[in-house]
Amino acid sequence: MRKENSTNTINKQRNEQVCGMFYTLSVVGGRWKPAILWRLTHGKMRYSELRDSISIVTERMLVLQLRELEKDGLIKRLVYAEVPPRVEYELTPKGISLVPILQSLSDWGDENRMG
Repeated sequence: MRKENSTNTINKQRNEQVCGMFYTLSVVGGRWKPAILWRLTHGKMRYSELRDSISIVTERMLVLQLRELEKDGLIKRLVYAEVPPRVEYELTPKGISLVPILQSLSDWGDENRMG
């Protein structure tokens, strides 16, 4: 967690304001965000389904990444007042607008992966 007035935070904010690529990568970058977004391209998923589909992510990291994606407006968290409580996640219109980009990244990876 960075301080609001640290040089790193200020530089990050400035870069996000002037560079579309920087902003995009700051919102969807990282190890787990693309995997979460990609899974949600197929529709709503319960938390447990997401967790099980990315079995190597820790629960703490999954929760943190989901919160960041929600804060950035890419996913929506739906809570149902049931017993036991049910939580689902889905892409927002802003998140759906990333689907072609995610598909292109996946295609590029398939074409250029060594193996």
